[in-house]
Amino acid sequence: MTKLEELTALLVNEINDFKSGVDKLEKMNEYLKDTKIKIDLTDYKSIIEKHEQKMVSHTKAIERFESRFENKINQAKIYPTWAVVVFIVSVLLGVVFSFLFFLNIIS
Repeated sequence: MTKLEELTALLVNEINDFKSGVDKLEKMNEYLKDTKIKIDLTDYKSIIEKHEQKMVSHTKAIERFESRFENKINQAKIYPTWAVVVFIVSVLLGVVFSFLFFLNIIS
């Protein structure tokens, strides 16, 4: 009988330990339900700020390139001015000389 009483006492102790463990887990579960997780974003904020600064500098560089490109396009000429003047003068002289030549042939 003593063995049976010892086993029951041991079993009762184990059950009580298990019950206290379950109670502790329930308390921890309630605490975790009420706890809000806060994420530390300081590292990410600094990375994002650096990225924003780089984006601003790249945007400014692109704008400078576009303005230089626009100026170059606006100043670009297909033919130099002196070549256009020489062409027009030669065409006019050609027309005048051909007109004079036809006048000589007719008269």
